[in-house]
Amino acid sequence: MKIICLCRNYFGSHPPHQRPVFFLKPETTITYNNKPFFLPSFSKQVYFETEIVFKICRVGKNISEKFAHHYYDEIGIGIDFTEFSILKECQKNGHPWEAAKSFDGSSPVSKFFPKKNFPDINNINFSLKLNGNTVQTGNTGNMIFSTDKIIAHVSRFFTIKMGDLVFTGTPSGAGPVTINDRLQTYIEDELMMDFKIK
Repeated sequence: MKIICLCRNYFGSHPPHQRPVFFLKPETTITYNNKPFFLPSFSKQVYFETEIVFKICRVGKNISEKFAHHYYDEIGIGIDFTEFSILKECQKNGHPWEAAKSFDGSSPVSKFFPKKNFPDINNINFSLKLNGNTVQTGNTGNMIFSTDKIIAHVSRFFTIKMGDLVFTGTPSGAGPVTINDRLQTYIEDELMMDFKIK
């Protein structure tokens, strides 16, 4: 099981890429059931990045975009926690991002709902509250590359499998967390996650 994460996939947050840019995170980054997020011992500046998440339901390779919608059937929300000071160093030196992105517990995810529950997956509102204040809002209609385009692109390079998760990128507003912060994520008006930073 793997996590496929999109970079800079929202209009307005960064200059758009010409094609989907992604990285992978391992299964050990995932937490469920509103477990607290523990700041890693090496961290100086951990940022939240709230993202809509699609769950893969079929095995596939070299998937055509027009058939990609058959390969995911559930939708949730997640946070891609990033050690920002390490990320900046990696970017400056052209190094891989794993140390900044792939540490244990860095991908909390919510429960998932069937895709059929959403009238239009390209028009899903989502948001994050930090200590009761809304700090991020987004809509999947502002994604540069749709989920179908993402799946078609990444499946050119490797096989996607049942249970894989696609983190679709974060809108503007990502910011730092500190101990005792409370994070609450929403899809539309539905509270999806509610947990604390430890």
